[in-house]
Amino acid sequence: MKHIAFFDIDKTILSINSGEALVKQAYRRNFINTIGFIKAVYAAIQYKLSLKDTHHIIRKMGGWLNGVSEEKLIKLTKDIFYEDIIPNIRPHIIEEIQKLKADGTQVVILSSAIKWVCQPIGNHLKVDDVICTELEVKNGTLTGNPIGNYCFRTEKLNRLKEFCQRMNFELKNAAYYADSIDDLPALEEVGFPVCVTPDKKLGKIAQSRGWKVQKW
Repeated sequence: MKHIAFFDIDKTILSINSGEALVKQAYRRNFINTIGFIKAVYAAIQYKLSLKDTHHIIRKMGGWLNGVSEEKLIKLTKDIFYEDIIPNIRPHIIEEIQKLKADGTQVVILSSAIKWVCQPIGNHLKVDDVICTELEVKNGTLTGNPIGNYCFRTEKLNRLKEFCQRMNFELKNAAYYADSIDDLPALEEVGFPVCVTPDKKLGKIAQSRGWKVQKW
């Protein structure tokens, strides 16, 4: 049997949220002004407190990239990779990925984070593939809009299913490592759901259903 394991990034592979780290560094380096920073922070607070529709908030959080050149974004993500990303990769995740790959399991990142963050992490961890949010670029400049849908909630499930079908994996032989209640649609469909330091809502569901919980 062929086995595959999908890994979320924010608060799963990483102990932090990469989007928040990116916005903070963008503000410090004058990529965005104070108003743009405040809007991004406010959107993040709304997301954490579930004050509005999450899809709407996610779109607002990505809106600060409107007008930013792709070249500058690549430089910014390279800078934060060494300052914020590598130091916050969970050591147990590295061990888990290495163990899975040694057993012949295909390992894939499945995240709502943008590709300029996800791909370097994927390269660093030597995973087999990366599925994430891609943003529109016109004439070398980001528009702030996604290509297709943000890889979030049910869209994660859709992409997980599409990937498994295309690569001839059965869902019963798939694992998904994730931390948030927003990952529930994908966690419910795989044969091996693994909740990594889950939030309260997901933790309660994991306990009631007997899912594996790793408090890393």
